[in-house]
Amino acid sequence: MSLFAIADPHLSLGTDKPMDVFRGWDNYVDRLTENWNRLITDDDTVVIGGDISWAMKLCETEKDFEYLNSLSGTKILLKGNHDYWWDTLSKINRYLDEKGFDSIKILFNNSYEVDDYVICGTRGWLIDSESEEDKRILQRECGRLRLSLEHAEKSEKEPVVFLHYPPVCAGVRCDEIIDILKAYGVKKCYYGHIHGQNMIKGAFNGELDGIRFRLISCDALGFMPLLVR
Repeated sequence: MSLFAIADPHLSLGTDKPMDVFRGWDNYVDRLTENWNRLITDDDTVVIGGDISWAMKLCETEKDFEYLNSLSGTKILLKGNHDYWWDTLSKINRYLDEKGFDSIKILFNNSYEVDDYVICGTRGWLIDSESEEDKRILQRECGRLRLSLEHAEKSEKEPVVFLHYPPVCAGVRCDEIIDILKAYGVKKCYYGHIHGQNMIKGAFNGELDGIRFRLISCDALGFMPLLVR
């Protein structure tokens, strides 16, 4: 059993918003599928770090979820800034059950044990949150991250955190998020959201305060799921 990660597939199989129009995203679904099939088995787990589907409503995700469900392995999904279809955990789980998408799980105020690790995470928010609204959203996301990590403590396994927004970028850090990671002894944190070669080159991949950070957006990984363990 192996654990992999990737973020930002931006699927639009049921909507008209193809990512092929962006540089480096040509035939991206085919490329992702080919790489996935070469690496992932049904015994593996893949965490997908947000921006799953361009669908606006949960009912419009069917083709995108059908595609994900057809891929090998268990998929654990967390929310990204473009996942407008996102709903309550109970409503999403009910939808997945009704459609028979049994290889997809949702990470939202909870955690999942995968071998020696326990998977935690939340969407996160902007690093430079200055407005009162941004500060309010950041505090809410901090609360959700704590809930996920508290849920994980029952397992007594090593927590690995996945975020959509980067907690550190271009020399700026989100201390509210990083302090929580430190408090719960997190040593590995993976994030997405960053696209384009110039932005990807400037992303932080390395160790900070004893935590190793890694960007896992699709184009940063060449549409190749990253082996975590």
